[in-house]
Amino acid sequence: MIQRERDRERAQARAGHKPKNPKDDGLTPEQRRERDAKALQEKAARKAAQAVGGGKENSGDFKNNDKKK
Repeated sequence: MIQRERDRERAQARAGHKPKNPKDDGLTPEQRRERDAKALQEKAARKAAQAVGGGKENSGDFKNNDKKK
C-alpha cells in the first residue's frame, strides 16, 4: 500500500470521531453570545483578582532578566 493511501485512511478514521458541526450545541446565536460574554467576564474578573493579589507566577508574562548588557 502506498503511504499516501495509508495516510488518507488514517485521516478518515480520525475524522470519523469528530463531530461534523462543532457549533451544533443546541444554542441559538444569541444564547451562544451570552454564554461567551459571561465566560469572558469571568475570565477578566479572575485575571483582575490575580493582578490585585500579586500572583504573577501564572500570568504567562515571562521576562528574561538574565540578558547580557
